[in-house]
Amino acid sequence: MNVDSITINGGKPLNGRVELRGAKNFVTKAMVAALLGETPSTLRGVPNISDVRIVRGLLEVHGVNVTEGASGDDLILDPVNVESAHHADIDAHAGSSRIPILFCGPLLHRLGEAFIPDLGGCRIGDRPIDFHLDALRKFGATVEKLPAGIRLTAPNGLTGTTVHLPYPSVGATEQVLLTAVRARGTTELRGAAIEPEIMDLIAVLQKMGALISYEPNRVILIEGVEHLSGYDHRAIRDRNEAASWAAAALATDGDVFVGGARQEDLMTFLNVFRKAGGEFDIVDDGIRFGRAGALRPVVIETDVHPGFMTDWQQPMIVALTQAEGESIVHETVYENRFGFTDALVRMGADITIHPNGLQGYPRRVPHRNLEQAAVIRGATHLSGADIEVPDLRGGFSHVIAALTAEGRSRVSNVGIIARGYENLLTKLELLGADITLDA
Repeated sequence: MNVDSITINGGKPLNGRVELRGAKNFVTKAMVAALLGETPSTLRGVPNISDVRIVRGLLEVHGVNVTEGASGDDLILDPVNVESAHHADIDAHAGSSRIPILFCGPLLHRLGEAFIPDLGGCRIGDRPIDFHLDALRKFGATVEKLPAGIRLTAPNGLTGTTVHLPYPSVGATEQVLLTAVRARGTTELRGAAIEPEIMDLIAVLQKMGALISYEPNRVILIEGVEHLSGYDHRAIRDRNEAASWAAAALATDGDVFVGGARQEDLMTFLNVFRKAGGEFDIVDDGIRFGRAGALRPVVIETDVHPGFMTDWQQPMIVALTQAEGESIVHETVYENRFGFTDALVRMGADITIHPNGLQGYPRRVPHRNLEQAAVIRGATHLSGADIEVPDLRGGFSHVIAALTAEGRSRVSNVGIIARGYENLLTKLELLGADITLDA
């Protein structure tokens, strides 16, 4: 999506069909996993999004030969000639991506060293860096801070260990998996994330020859092996994109069929969707989303899987502005995830943010120190406005708001949305949206 801004004439329901491809949160990690193999890997169903292009560039500067398959959405990744990359090249390709830190385990196995650009607090945040680096140290890696970033070395190789995550971080779980599969001995990971994308990554690693078992209570056991081969795998579909289109149908009073959406990946979302007044029809090749009548207020508590995903709350908040009554969203996973609501308020939404959350409210998800809460009072009439996309999910939510609002909205900085949504403008046009590209 090589445009900076678009104009949306809103107030029209979205109707039609869109298709999902591979999940952003899986595909990029599976691409990194190809570094561990001694033969080429084939990854199928790869979406044409900017995060994929970033990882492809990082793989190529490390000597991986990446080519496209005949189908157009397959990638063939050949890691035979893996080599160290110049720090400047890594930094140039990484941009603001968090992916480089997941290269560490595979590169330590292949080359004995790895480099992470100076991610700092603005790119990845202190908590994820600590989780990753603490885990790598446990495997025997030496961590050295350089002016340009962080250098890791493992001259004696890596050894299996016990890692107990204080929080089921998806990124840290991926780091342990990608590092443990070729470490000497057995690794026990406690407090692991168990998202569907994690399970798909485990499936890929098992195809490569890894020995991984999952036990109850978020425990994963990995028996290290000396060699891994390449894989041939079709990516799990993007459930976060599916939820985004579902919320768009709910907000605009539309009827959207999402091809490739799976009930088992969306069960928690579907419960909330139905409580809010949505209806859905599940068939073999996807799910149709629409309204069952007037929208109703709901209370949402975000949580790690199998809870209500944090990536789902932002588009749902737009839909909840059209529900009669007071809705509450407790955000317990990430700090400062409600900045996108400023634009909704300017469009006419009645939303109050509580920076320290709401105390004393009956909860299933424990209160966390970092959490916030949003109170949405509706239904409110949204009017078109000039808005700027702040981030990936917030950006898609702004697009939903512009589609819901009466009148014209100019949405700028829309290129960010291409990080996780393939062919967004084409899909919107297929659903009947009135959109023009700004000069």
